[in-house]
Amino acid sequence: MLRRHNTLDVVVDGSFRPDVPPNHGLDRPSSAVDFWQPAGLYREVELVGVPVVHIADVFARPYDVLGRPGLRVLCELDLGRAATGLRVDVELRRNGTAIGSATTRLPPLPSGRHAVTLDVPGLTGVELWSVEAPALHDVVVTLCEQERPVHDHSVRTGFREARFERSGFYLNGERLQLFGLNRHQFHPFAGGAMPARVQRRDAEILRDELNCNMVRCSHYPQHEEFLDACDELGLLVWDEPPGWQYLGGADWLDRAYRDVHDMIVRDRNHPSVVLWGVRLNETPGNAEFYARTQRLARSLDDSRQTTGAMHGADHGTTDFQHDVFGYNDYSASTARDGGWRPELAPPRDDLPYLVSEAIGTLSGPSRFYRRTDPQDVQQGQALAHARVHDRGRSDQRYAGVLAWAGIDYPSGNGNVFLGVKWPGVVDLFRIPKPGAAMYRAQADPLRRPVIEPSFYWDLGPPSPVTGLGARAAIWSNLERLELYLDGTHHATLAPAREEFPHLPHPPFFADLSTAGGAVELRVDGTLGGRVVLSRSFSADRARDRLSLRLDDDSLRSGGTDATRAELRAVDEHGAPRPYVSGAVALELDGPAVLVGSNPFPLEDTGGAGAVWLRSTDGTGTVRLRAHHPTLGAAEATLVVGADAG
Repeated sequence: MLRRHNTLDVVVDGSFRPDVPPNHGLDRPSSAVDFWQPAGLYREVELVGVPVVHIADVFARPYDVLGRPGLRVLCELDLGRAATGLRVDVELRRNGTAIGSATTRLPPLPSGRHAVTLDVPGLTGVELWSVEAPALHDVVVTLCEQERPVHDHSVRTGFREARFERSGFYLNGERLQLFGLNRHQFHPFAGGAMPARVQRRDAEILRDELNCNMVRCSHYPQHEEFLDACDELGLLVWDEPPGWQYLGGADWLDRAYRDVHDMIVRDRNHPSVVLWGVRLNETPGNAEFYARTQRLARSLDDSRQTTGAMHGADHGTTDFQHDVFGYNDYSASTARDGGWRPELAPPRDDLPYLVSEAIGTLSGPSRFYRRTDPQDVQQGQALAHARVHDRGRSDQRYAGVLAWAGIDYPSGNGNVFLGVKWPGVVDLFRIPKPGAAMYRAQADPLRRPVIEPSFYWDLGPPSPVTGLGARAAIWSNLERLELYLDGTHHATLAPAREEFPHLPHPPFFADLSTAGGAVELRVDGTLGGRVVLSRSFSADRARDRLSLRLDDDSLRSGGTDATRAELRAVDEHGAPRPYVSGAVALELDGPAVLVGSNPFPLEDTGGAGAVWLRSTDGTGTVRLRAHHPTLGAAEATLVVGADAG
């Protein structure tokens, strides 16, 4: 028997192309773009075999979801030859049970691409998708030839109505204040080349740990697994093509137009996506080009509104052809301490209005927000974010605020230290900074009570908490906080509602300037007249220890799966200790490789950092050991298996 051996050659070109977005032209270096631009294959790649006659694409578009729900399924068939006797079947499933179906028979068709539309009206048993209950449905499309199934194509969808009005954002007919952050998908050591599990983890951090209900994918379409996680978690998405402050020539614009097309076609089945960014971030006006992208979006998906983030100088522009006015708002005034205090420009009356960026390092109190910075700087970030979200809730014309930024990211342009931009409330290692305390507290106290200081309990150099005076902020969603110093009652605190009248859970301010030599701080939080949460913090560094924690306890073998190993210096109660010296030595055994620095420079990262463990082709137990010269040792294990994780 003659066997044929085929070889697939892949050539990766990572050279600079000035005519490809988001790059600037030859007159400016690539580093002028405010984020890394990966080259090559940095996401997973699959080679998929399909029949000569197959389904190339499916868009499942729910309609009339608040009335009598229906589903319109737009299919694209790819026929490598002429075909007769074709039939297309559609089945809508909820938790594996069919709740609707449709079928259509097709006339004889020549080779090529063909569009087919099926309608599944009058559905019952549909559950609405929302941020609190993100119900998902499966749509299975089957192509049959001569009554024989030849190809299946499945997508997920969610039934929801999302609409921006001049009075805010409405999800399923109810107004929802948008509360969120911008996200870059880059990680230390590997840039964008982190696998699906690691990308999904960012969505979990934003939704579950920071309580965001929306994220802006700045400034490029991000990993599909991140969007899948947003669908499953109820995290709304602003999807955006590559671009930043620049529009090039005709070839450049044609490629940007193609980027908009490819983004929409790839992502239009995600119920989490509620906005198409069809105007590139902070770019100058180009009426002809943006009329084209607007028409393109309407032709590909008329169920979502469009937007584009406008530069600060363009607040009053009339050159805006899209549905929702997105504004990168870095308004600021001078604070009493001489730093910058963030403000918000007034919303427009003529368009739905969403603050697409705010704070960053442009209107907050500092150029950087590093864990090694003084405590007032780090706490200032939390207060700055609280201020803009409070202002955003003061007028219903603000649909919400998506602050800058969720996570630190590598960059080569402006306000950069050691190749990193530091505006994130979460650091590059995905560990919350004190600036995240405000976000962490905006949760329902009946579901998760929170006590989260935006300072470190540290009485000595280099950054003692006593320097915050009467403004040591403790973020909580509880009614009252009782403070104890070395077991003695120190203060009863109430939330600062006069200063933050619109924020659901404002900070509690404590005067710790007289803490003196107190070693132990205890904070009790009450709800309904009883203590529901108590947290303790120790200033005794002699009892500090090294914490090592893995995000996952299992990985799939094969080299395409990874998880984070978080390293922290903590006090005896597990609270963070930022100002440490020394490095952590790591030892790894088993079918995995370490992605990161070894030894890990814990002193440089403010007592908190991470490496990643990537599986190899083997299976078995992976053991990671960590040792610090003064904090001691820690150990963690996981299992690598063929179907683990």
